[in-house]
Amino acid sequence: MKFAFVFPGQGSQSVGMMNGYNDLPKIRDTFTEASEILGQDFWTMVTDGQADNLNLTINTQPLMLTAGIAVYRAWSELGGGKPAFLAGHSLGEYTALVAAEALAFEDALKLVRFRAQVMQQAVPEGVGGMAAILGLDDNIIESICTEITNNSDNESLEPANFNSPGQVVIAGHKNAVSQGINLAKEKGAKRAVMLPMSIPSHCALMRPAAQEMQKQLEQTTLQTPNIPVLHNVDAKHHDDISAMKDILAKQLYNPVRWVDIIRTLTAANVTHIAECGPGKVLAGLNKRIDRNLRSSPLTDNETVRQATTELK
Repeated sequence: MKFAFVFPGQGSQSVGMMNGYNDLPKIRDTFTEASEILGQDFWTMVTDGQADNLNLTINTQPLMLTAGIAVYRAWSELGGGKPAFLAGHSLGEYTALVAAEALAFEDALKLVRFRAQVMQQAVPEGVGGMAAILGLDDNIIESICTEITNNSDNESLEPANFNSPGQVVIAGHKNAVSQGINLAKEKGAKRAVMLPMSIPSHCALMRPAAQEMQKQLEQTTLQTPNIPVLHNVDAKHHDDISAMKDILAKQLYNPVRWVDIIRTLTAANVTHIAECGPGKVLAGLNKRIDRNLRSSPLTDNETVRQATTELK
């Protein structure tokens, strides 16, 4: 059996998200380690904190990375096998690199906190936005974005996430996103809705953040991954350290090509995918991309233990 692990990004967080893992000590140990590194009590934040605090980008990014690594470590401690591939959605790409031992956990935590800071600073509150478009082909959504950008003096709109066939997220200036929603509905979208996110990720508005991220990455030690990691920008695995740093910076203003990542995995004869961490967002997307793919979210003690026997 050939299997892969994937790691979620922002959007899968919630208060109580780690409650199902209370029988796996490695989970709590990893959160303690992260709290000591960043000087913040992350365990209290996820168990009985406030949702508003949890949803702050500067908290969400290190929290989701910690959660994914905690579950992956628990899996490994229980004797889980080595995946053939790793991948992560947006922020989850950093989690995948830690799991592949290409990036130290401590360095990754500091990197994603910095990433959150520069992303927030790049676009003032209320300037940018994101919207989910359901039920239109990718090329139609791309043409909508191009039309609105070309007809605007200083505003832009782009596809940000190719999540599954018929599910694309667009991002850019808030007014352009609103226009995109209206035009998508005119062209027959089943649903087009603004997302509750103040930061327009994976679009040109993030270029200033990417420049700062590139400088930070140059000061960070990366190693060749011991498990191939498929990157968001091109759905390919890279061994060259310089190329990895470049692609992590470019990720901020390029779309997440999740459909291509999953199709690359299936083309490599991967039959099972485990979503490592809280939530089931990626498992749902993966099934829409390929109905024959078995996608299992590791959301609690039982599913983690079960996967150690099923995925070998």
